[in-house]
Amino acid sequence: MSESKKYDCSRGCIVERQESGELECTYRQGCCKLEVYDWLQGVSQEQYKDFFEVRFKNTRKGIYRNGSGQSIKTGDMVIVEAANGHDVGIVTLEGPVVARQMKIKRIDPATYEFKRIYRKAKLFDVEKWQEAIAREHETMIRSRQIAAELGLEMKIGDVEFQGDGTKAIFYYIADGRVDFRQLIKVFAEEFRIRIEMKQIGARQEAGLIGGLGVCGRELCCSNYISSFQSITTSAARCQDLSLNPQKLAGQCGKLKCCLNYETAAYMDAQSRIPKVNNPLEFQDGLAYLMKTDILREIMYFSYDPSSLANLYPMYAEDVWDVIRMNRNGEKPESLKSEPEPAMPEFVSAVGDDSITRFDEARKRRKKKKPSSRKPSGPASGHDAASRQDASAARPDSQGNQPKQQNRNRNKGHRRDNRPRKEDNNG
Repeated sequence: MSESKKYDCSRGCIVERQESGELECTYRQGCCKLEVYDWLQGVSQEQYKDFFEVRFKNTRKGIYRNGSGQSIKTGDMVIVEAANGHDVGIVTLEGPVVARQMKIKRIDPATYEFKRIYRKAKLFDVEKWQEAIAREHETMIRSRQIAAELGLEMKIGDVEFQGDGTKAIFYYIADGRVDFRQLIKVFAEEFRIRIEMKQIGARQEAGLIGGLGVCGRELCCSNYISSFQSITTSAARCQDLSLNPQKLAGQCGKLKCCLNYETAAYMDAQSRIPKVNNPLEFQDGLAYLMKTDILREIMYFSYDPSSLANLYPMYAEDVWDVIRMNRNGEKPESLKSEPEPAMPEFVSAVGDDSITRFDEARKRRKKKKPSSRKPSGPASGHDAASRQDASAARPDSQGNQPKQQNRNRNKGHRRDNRPRKEDNNG
């Protein structure tokens, strides 16, 4: 990568200094937070031809009207209207898809006051914009130091300069109310710009910073979520998830947004599963509910309430029938006669082979106990030597072969570790 090329992922652009000295800024579509795919690209609609979506730093976007009459397309750098002065942004959407975005944001084109797009950005505008961006990091560090010196219980997460460099937005996180009167005075004297304080939550901060989740994908808050819904532990309870805060919390420290994704499906499945407060009565005993597979609607019962060894599965429909029979004083024959549904078997990524098949088997050699039998008489040297050779060739009581014999048998022959009768008899 060239040293003159800089990837600005927070704004979704590539900044490069040409050999002639000119600064070139191009739109990078794949590096855009809250990106929207234009599936109607090339389709024109007369009533929405002057509306464009303009993106600024991180997740800040807005719908603007083209009042300049210039030909503007996706990827152009434009000068837009701001509360004081002007700002620089990148056009990310055009055409009929902008109407869908306005509908999501509940913007009525007939009554909403759209800010205007003045013109396309020139080289001078881009140079001034990059100078303002270069001040953001050191301004954020210094602002954190000032807030700590004033003893304010807040955290400044990010700073965004306006395109003309006359205003900065300070994004902060605070649990309670913060008095900014003294802070804004110090900021104005220190940075010589107009100050705007904007409070955000922990989820908004994660969306601004970005990152990867435990699933390996980009954080949902920085990818497509624009409005955050309240998430409670009841969403985890209805899905039978362990209430472990370390597993349920995201990078923002709050409950993961994805807990709400499947909550509706679990609640729908639970509406068809009976609540079993008492054991089911069968002719051969009482069956206790041990666990429930919610999505498959299968309930597992056991005759022993303190053991999970022998579990008998039953579909929720059959459990309803048994409950009705128990209410009428009837008892089914036995739960053991119920057919067991086919359970999925786990297969590793390498097949059925064991992952320890490459490990060397280490065997522990046990010491032989001294024999308590005494020889009946003195043995000659030849008999003792032959007896020693025979004992070295025979396996011991544990079935282990001697080292030399094992080495010979491993040359293409299968080893038999079973002890022989005559060996056991001594």
